[in-house]
Amino acid sequence: MNGKNRKDIQPGLKVDIVLKQDQRTGKRTTGIVKDILTNSASHPHGIKVRLEDGQVGRVQHIHPGE
Repeated sequence: MNGKNRKDIQPGLKVDIVLKQDQRTGKRTTGIVKDILTNSASHPHGIKVRLEDGQVGRVQHIHPGE
């Protein structure tokens, strides 16, 4: 599942995000969603979230069943 639809993402999910400084390289960071920061229903580059450790980025992948 990709992270382009807000309805697919909820706090507590394990996701891979791309941080702002990693957008050029595409390096992903894994963590647990704390807050959803994007208000619209979808976003072409991924829904912006804050992880439990405070990092902010756009969701690239949602880990299934975790």
